[in-house]
Amino acid sequence: MDKPTGIAYLIGRLDHLLNRRIRDSLAPMGVTAAQYTALSVFRAHGQLSNAQLAERSMVSPQSANEMVKTMEQRGWIARQSTSSHGRIIQIGLTEMGTELLAKCDAAVAQVEMAMLADLSEEDQRPLHSNLKTMVRGLSVLTL
Repeated sequence: MDKPTGIAYLIGRLDHLLNRRIRDSLAPMGVTAAQYTALSVFRAHGQLSNAQLAERSMVSPQSANEMVKTMEQRGWIARQSTSSHGRIIQIGLTEMGTELLAKCDAAVAQVEMAMLADLSEEDQRPLHSNLKTMVRGLSVLTL
């Protein structure tokens, strides 16, 4: 195949629209899409270091550091030193952060429901599986 199929373009458009809708749904709560991702990562993985957060949130370490400062100031997360290694700071959700995340989840679920409204549950399962396969395919790609 010498010419793209157009799938990458459609995924790019979907990504653009989805990001905009998620941003719009989170804005009333004062949360950015990157902050929502970070809060979700904390919920999924528990306490993390700044470097781990950056990797799992798909942002640079510098961006993660700024985001952590903001989220800590707002009371969504808390930092603490690990007893085994004084230089590594573990970060985790506060009760306020957990409550905020539940509200954000509800808003993002509405966006996702709108996106998938015309797909049956039977069609959603292979879509999910195929998207994970595509992510894996690009994750191992070396140019």
